[in-house]
Amino acid sequence: MAGSPAERVKLWTWCVYFSRMTERARRQVLIALLAAAAGAWLSNAVRPVAGQAPAAYRAPRLPDGKPDLNGIWQALNEAHYDLEAHVARPAMALRPGPYGPVPAPPVLALGAVGAVPPGLGVVEGGPIPYLPNAAKQKADNQAHWLERDPEIKCYLPGVPRATYMPYPFQILQSVNQIFIAYEYDGATRNLYLKDPGPAPVDSWMGQSVAHWDGETLVVDVTGFNDQTWFDRSGNFHSDALHVVERYTRTAPDVIGYEATIEDRNVFARPWKISMPLYRRLEKNAQLMDFKCVEFVEELLYGKLRKQPLDR
Repeated sequence: MAGSPAERVKLWTWCVYFSRMTERARRQVLIALLAAAAGAWLSNAVRPVAGQAPAAYRAPRLPDGKPDLNGIWQALNEAHYDLEAHVARPAMALRPGPYGPVPAPPVLALGAVGAVPPGLGVVEGGPIPYLPNAAKQKADNQAHWLERDPEIKCYLPGVPRATYMPYPFQILQSVNQIFIAYEYDGATRNLYLKDPGPAPVDSWMGQSVAHWDGETLVVDVTGFNDQTWFDRSGNFHSDALHVVERYTRTAPDVIGYEATIEDRNVFARPWKISMPLYRRLEKNAQLMDFKCVEFVEELLYGKLRKQPLDR
C-alpha cells in the first residue's frame, strides 16, 4: 500500500468506518465524493492556460471583413428615466406632500403605472459635470417635466437618447451603407461612411459620420439643435453638443454601446455613458409603427376645438 505510515492508518480507519455505515449512508458519501471529483474536473477543464487571457469574441463578418451589426436591438435599463443612478419615486411630476413628495395632480390617476423605477445609472466616472448655471437649468427642467420634455410632444428623440428609449431599433448594414431605423416616432439616421463636411443645418438627430476602429464602429455626431433632452429627468444640452458613439459586438446577441458627450456651453468636461444593447430574438422580430404625432394632437391642439373636451 503506497503512502506514509500515517496515511495508511488514516485510509485503514476510513475503510473500517465506511464498512460499518448503512447502505443509505454509503450512497450519500459516494454521491458527495463523485460531485467533488466532477467539480474539480470541470474547474480544470475550463481554466485557461497560465498567462493566457480568454479569447475575445469575434463577430460574424460582412463580405468586406467588417463586423456584422445587422439586427434589431434594444437597451434594457432605466436610463430613459434618468441617466444617473436614482431611487424609485412616485412619479416624474411631483408636488410637496405632508410626509414627502407625492404625484402632481395631472399624473395622480396613473398610480403605480406612473411611478419611476430605480436605476443603477449608466454615467461613468461620477455625476454629470454640469456648469453651475446649467445645473440650475437641469433642476428647473425636472421640476417642469410635464411641460418641457420633448418626448411628451412626440418630437424626435436625438442622440444618444434614441438608443436607450424603451423601443427597439434596427441597424441595416451593407458594405457601402449603414442606416439606423428607430421604432419611436419613425426616427432614422444615415451613418455617412464618407464625411460630407459640416452639417448644412442643425437638426434633432444631428449628422452622423462613421468609421471603423478595429472591431468597433465609431460614429461622430454633430449638427444638433438644442431641443432634445437626454432623458425624462431634465438632462439637456445646447446646440454645441458633440457625441461620439462606439458600437462593439461583445457576444452573439450583445452590442457594447458607449457614447462620449461634449458640450462646452453646458458641461465642464466631456463625460461618457455605457450599456449593453440586446438583440431581439423573437422569430418574427420587426419594428412596428409608433408614429406618435397623432397621439399628441389633443394635447397640443385640443384647446383650439370649437367645443374643447374636458381636461
